Amino acid sequence: MRPEEQPEAPSGPWRAASAFTMGAVGLLCKGFLTGLSRVETHGMEGFLKLLDEREHVAGRERGLITVSNHISVMDDPILWGILPLSYLFTPDNLRWGLGSYDLCFTNKGLSTFFSFGQVLPTHRSVHSQFGGLFQPTVTQAIRLLSRGPFLHEHDAPEKASMALKSPDMIDPFSNGHLTFSTNGHDTFPAPSAYLSRRHAWVHIFPEGMIHQSEDRIMRYFKWGVSRLILESEPMPDVVPIFVEGFDHIMHETRTFPRFIPRPFKKVSVTFGDKLDGEDVFGDLRARWKQMRANEEKKGGRLEVGVLNEALKYSEEAVALRTECTRRVRQAVLDVRRQRGYPEDDPKNSLAATWLREGAGREGRQEDGSITKET
Repeated sequence: MRPEEQPEAPSGPWRAASAFTMGAVGLLCKGFLTGLSRVETHGMEGFLKLLDEREHVAGRERGLITVSNHISVMDDPILWGILPLSYLFTPDNLRWGLGSYDLCFTNKGLSTFFSFGQVLPTHRSVHSQFGGLFQPTVTQAIRLLSRGPFLHEHDAPEKASMALKSPDMIDPFSNGHLTFSTNGHDTFPAPSAYLSRRHAWVHIFPEGMIHQSEDRIMRYFKWGVSRLILESEPMPDVVPIFVEGFDHIMHETRTFPRFIPRPFKKVSVTFGDKLDGEDVFGDLRARWKQMRANEEKKGGRLEVGVLNEALKYSEEAVALRTECTRRVRQAVLDVRRQRGYPEDDPKNSLAATWLREGAGREGRQEDGSITKET
């Protein structure tokens, strides 16, 4: 694409529909929290100051990652109902999330709604052969956090052994060419192709599934968050968040009507301080950049978010992701400790610890906690 054809933003109608969707959902969540719940927040002033600093896209210098524990199917979007009203109708300064493909993108209606709602279609490995750490949606998230725009896609699966139903989601008010595929068959808008989305805000639940326990114990964190931190350019801001009480709004043991959130519950959202990225992750990013530079010398330049086999699976790459993910989890644990919870058992940070779930990944576990795929 020639520079003069490079779009600043999606079409006007698309932006209006997105603002309406984000705002309407935000209003519903805010109404539920303020009118039918007891809400307390901690540290939100600092977070709102950070959002204010990011209000104008042209002035942003880096992306923003928020990361939290995951305790109910409604954590997102209800969580963002705590934001002041003035923030709810500005999609360019609101979060992008990762939503389960097999739940949120099963037909064109749902795909349209969640695309307007700034949710990226994400395959889960337990449900799809296209899931995992290196799927194209993770590339989109990395590029949203980076400067961009990124106009060319080279990360769709080269060969798809089965054809899935395609939502064929494009911007009907433009020429629709700025798209990407999650599996080689479907079509979704590529948000990282627009200047207005550079250095965006991405929220992630690294546990990858709901985990409800009385002691607010967290599962191990999956490595996707490490890719966002190691590969985005420049280093994004990272804000850890710890949430409580949303599990009472949508507890996994709830009976009929299951789809209705339970009112009159107490919820709490605690924002940690923005992490000093260079202090917390600088050494890991330096090692990653050196690895990447060495691989590019061998095989040529790699686009942002695109990896060769060595950068995916080598021992050093795995070690970097493991350590990066451990540090992210520790940052959320630090916020958890502020809320008066005891120190976490180090074994909880290990995937091997949770293998005891075996085939019964969902439902009540031996320790009394409840897990659910989301």
